[in-house]
Amino acid sequence: MPAQSFPVSEIVASQRPHRKDAARNYDALLAAAREAFAEKGAEASLEDVARRAGVGIGTLYRNFPTRRHLFESVYADEVNALCRVAEEVAGLEPWQALTSWLDRFTDYMVTKRAVREALDDESDVFLACRDSMYAAGGPLFERAQKAGVAREDMDFGDLLRMVAGITATTFTDDTQRDRVLSVALDGVRVTR
Repeated sequence: MPAQSFPVSEIVASQRPHRKDAARNYDALLAAAREAFAEKGAEASLEDVARRAGVGIGTLYRNFPTRRHLFESVYADEVNALCRVAEEVAGLEPWQALTSWLDRFTDYMVTKRAVREALDDESDVFLACRDSMYAAGGPLFERAQKAGVAREDMDFGDLLRMVAGITATTFTDDTQRDRVLSVALDGVRVTR
């Protein structure tokens, strides 16, 4: 299956600096912000993000002039990674491709919950991310349906809402979350 271009990848690429040292700092800041937001939510301090990235607060502000810009960049980077996973798993058997992508989607949901409150659902970045995510994962679900291994009485939006609802619940650990998600996906899978 040929690689597909997703609009959010252009957003991510346009924001990343070209100089190697600046690009390293940018990537470190995104990783640190993702980690801090996952642990502490949208209230994580920017000073903590800079410290985790091993850079000064001035470097953070040069890359991300506002807190909102940092949230949008982390969110776009997460969606871009989700789109890349769709391309990587596209050659797998339909059910395996879909569930491999959904595994990454559950990780994405952790970051999304943390930054969601800071984003406007109608911002250009949010809309581009949503469109890219649907363009990446939707065909995997449709392929599973055509192969007869996924229910045909639901659409991709239904599937994402189900998984998002499950991941929004508090679990004792990731094993419990994965077990509950597996049970839910058994209700989506068609077996013959």
